[in-house]
Amino acid sequence: MEHIDKLFDAYGYYVLFFGLMLEFIALPFPGETTMAYAGYLSYAGRLNWVVCMLFAMLGTTVGMTITYMIGFFLGMPFIERYGRWVLLTPAKVEKTRERFGKYGNALLFTAYFIPGVRHITGYFAGIIRLPFRTFALYAYSGAAFWVVFFIGLGKLFGAHWEELFAKFERYAPYVIGAAVLFAASYIAFYYRDKLAAWLGKRK
Repeated sequence: MEHIDKLFDAYGYYVLFFGLMLEFIALPFPGETTMAYAGYLSYAGRLNWVVCMLFAMLGTTVGMTITYMIGFFLGMPFIERYGRWVLLTPAKVEKTRERFGKYGNALLFTAYFIPGVRHITGYFAGIIRLPFRTFALYAYSGAAFWVVFFIGLGKLFGAHWEELFAKFERYAPYVIGAAVLFAASYIAFYYRDKLAAWLGKRK
């Protein structure tokens, strides 16, 4: 935290822009912690809350768009060959490949809350040639929710943000998993007739 505080003292809002942009190119940067701390600094009167969100949102969307473009124009061979230089390990690539195959567009929105996965969903969206309009709809709306949530967390809880943040990190995977399961169940129930007809055709 002392290191992050010194960065804010030296570079101000640019810490959010460049830090989050580089994180989504898969370089190590504590995105959630930095945003929550920025929210706390706005609570303490050192930063402006709205400007924090603007810089964080811009850095996140620029980073995600860069990864989408890399995946779109260079594809999986580039990732497999050079991914290790930006911490894209084979395990991360395979995990995201499986999840993207199951959840598709919804993963673009929810992956921001899944460390290790959010860094490469943009690459996969580009690799499968997802239309940019669809990518932007899910990725940018997810980015807005992610940014507002963590910066708002720091501002709302002020000096107690670290304690609450630790609890969130502990239980977030379970909450998100339950939400995804609920959404999948709801969709399956809502489209059960079409799903049954499609399965009948497959058989």
